[in-house]
Amino acid sequence: MSNAVADQPAIADQPAVTGQPAVEFGHVEHVTVHFDDLDAMGILHNARYAVLLERALTPYWTERGLAYRGSATPPDLFHAVREFTISYRAPIVTTGPVAVHFWLEHFGASSAEYAFQFRSVDGSNVHAEGRRAIVRLDPATLRPAPWTEAARAVAATLLRPAAVA
Repeated sequence: MSNAVADQPAIADQPAVTGQPAVEFGHVEHVTVHFDDLDAMGILHNARYAVLLERALTPYWTERGLAYRGSATPPDLFHAVREFTISYRAPIVTTGPVAVHFWLEHFGASSAEYAFQFRSVDGSNVHAEGRRAIVRLDPATLRPAPWTEAARAVAATLLRPAAVA
C-alpha cells in the first residue's frame, strides 16, 4: 500500500496545489491553514498570520542555503522582528492552502523590510497585506550587525524593482 499523495482522494473545496503562480517580483509560497489556526468563529486567528508568514519565508531561505542547523546556523538567521503591521481585507474561513506573496522593499546594511500579501491559491482574493521589518543581530552582543554577502545574494532575488517615475 502506497502513502503517496497521488493515491489520496482530493478534498472538496481544496484545489490541488501543483506549482507557484508567476509573479513580477518576489516569491509565492503556499502554506497550510490548520483547524487549530481558526478562532471560535471559524476565521483564521489574527495572531496566526505572523506564524504563517514565517512558515512561508523559511523554506525560501532554506532552499537557498540559509537554514537553521544548530550551532552551524548561518549568522544571517540571527535577526529580530522590529515591526510587524498587517491590514485584514477578507477573512480566511477554511483550512487548506493559502498563497503568501512576499518580497523585499528594502535591504540595508543590517535591516530589511518585507512586504507581503496573503492570497487565495488562485490569486484572485487578497485576504491580508502588510510589512515586516527585521534587524540582523550579532548573536554575542545582540547589536545590529551587517548582512553577509550570501544573504545579500539571496535578498537580491526578492527585491521589488524600483518604480518607474
